[in-house]
Amino acid sequence: MQNLAAATYLTLAITIIGGYLLGSIPFGLIATRLGGAGDIRQIGSGNIGATNVLRSGRKDLAAITLLGDAGKGVVAVLLARFLTHGNPAVIALAGGAAFLGHLFPVWLKFKGGKGVATFYGVLLSACWPVGVAAGATWLAMAFLFRISSLAALTAAVLAAPFALAFDQDVAFQALGLFMAVLIFIRHRENIARLLKGQEPRIGKKKDAAPPAAEAP
Repeated sequence: MQNLAAATYLTLAITIIGGYLLGSIPFGLIATRLGGAGDIRQIGSGNIGATNVLRSGRKDLAAITLLGDAGKGVVAVLLARFLTHGNPAVIALAGGAAFLGHLFPVWLKFKGGKGVATFYGVLLSACWPVGVAAGATWLAMAFLFRISSLAALTAAVLAAPFALAFDQDVAFQALGLFMAVLIFIRHRENIARLLKGQEPRIGKKKDAAPPAAEAP
């Protein structure tokens, strides 16, 4: 019995710590440095996510960052699914840990990205109907309003209701709510600009403005 409990705790530790360390991998910083675009933290908003990488003028590096940031969430969830034979609670903890790792990476003094790509990676691999619904929400909002942050915030706030509507395990409902709260916190500057009608639209070049006014 004690051996079983020890094995359970070890598996839990591996999935949570492993998920966090996977999430902490700064693909945006790695891609821009190896790709010769410099330190992404010195470009645009200084954010390490794909949106800011795109400001370097390198669409290829932005794509690599997007795939990497989403992929690390996928790997964390799949690892937990494999080690626990599909335990929803542990899968949700691993996905949440990967998401936290992206937002607060140990390698970058806990200054990370805003989590949208990792959010989708975690949802698609943990409970794919919710991930698909959230992705469709982003696409619809982006098409209608042409504002990336608004689309991401709307998808995030609907993640937990989608999980409930699709009769997903309560652990996945909690995971959706957890990630949504943190996405809203990380997008507080975007929200302030949205309320003022100053958030830039997709595909529209911004006028010259101080760096602080740029969308992360």
